[in-house]
Amino acid sequence: MSRWRDAAALLLALVGLVPPAAAQARFGFGRAPTASEIAAWDIDVRPDGHGVRVGRGSVTKGQEIYDAKCASCHGTFGESNQFMVIAGGVRADDLESGRAAGLRSADVVRTLGNKLNHATTLWDYINRAMPWPAPQSLSVDEVYAVTAYVLFLNEIVAAEFELTNENLLTLKMPNRDGMTRQHGMGRVDARSDVQGSRCMSDCGAEPRVTSEIPAFALNAHGDLRRQFRPLGPLATVDSTRHELRPTMAAMRVDAFGSEREILTRNACTTCHGFDSAVIGPGFQEVAARYRERGEAANYLVDKIRRGGVGVWGQVPMPAQSAIKDDELMLVVRWIISGMQHAQ
Repeated sequence: MSRWRDAAALLLALVGLVPPAAAQARFGFGRAPTASEIAAWDIDVRPDGHGVRVGRGSVTKGQEIYDAKCASCHGTFGESNQFMVIAGGVRADDLESGRAAGLRSADVVRTLGNKLNHATTLWDYINRAMPWPAPQSLSVDEVYAVTAYVLFLNEIVAAEFELTNENLLTLKMPNRDGMTRQHGMGRVDARSDVQGSRCMSDCGAEPRVTSEIPAFALNAHGDLRRQFRPLGPLATVDSTRHELRPTMAAMRVDAFGSEREILTRNACTTCHGFDSAVIGPGFQEVAARYRERGEAANYLVDKIRRGGVGVWGQVPMPAQSAIKDDELMLVVRWIISGMQHAQ
């Protein structure tokens, strides 16, 4: 029996459920983490106030940041261009009742405004994961400002509101008392994400994957080694390398050449498809418009570097300063050529 207890204790130590000091004393490995190692991972903000940072940001400032870094994916008013709808569905009496009445209807889309129970959840997610191509690039005050603006879009705070570390925990969300798991992720009439009970009999011989990350989202965060967490299991993992599943072959991204790899690594494929539009125009469409212009390559290089709005619609493209000059010229010439050698 002692062997089973030791094995269980070792397993708990390996997955981090036993304090390092206890694991070191019993099994002779591990050590207590340093303060800097803890700080690198302990960045979450919880409803009870754990992790709240000192800072402030106004709705007005948040709109400026949102228009520049968020609207291209989430829409000018949070209505969504491609990704999650973040505004709408909040009724006037929801703030009083604490339960978003619209969620009882199958016709109402679940948004951040009518779904979240705590404002800290919104702050935490923006801080850790947004904007998508450059997570954790916002300052603390910028996160407060963007959070304030999203709350304003959902009519939870006024246009003159300033969000601070002192009032973040006092905000009352429209659905603060409406937490339930009896629904799907996107709609109240969908099946809940987890159903049934644990089954340990008649198990299948091989697992079958039924969903996967969309092709345009692969590697959208770039190389994790060069971001904000140089510690832990991802420190030496090259996250820009991956093997695409055969089911993506029909999307013509299963044979990355150097140009395709560059476009994916720099998150260009988040908004642009190779053959069709996503948020912005497809690369084939760009080639068709510009290939006859003698200065097309230099024009596109400058356009990508500066960003802009109005050429292909009203969704702004942010300035792309991270891509290297030689790589940018390489992919621009490849796009103009119609991607011929990658067919």
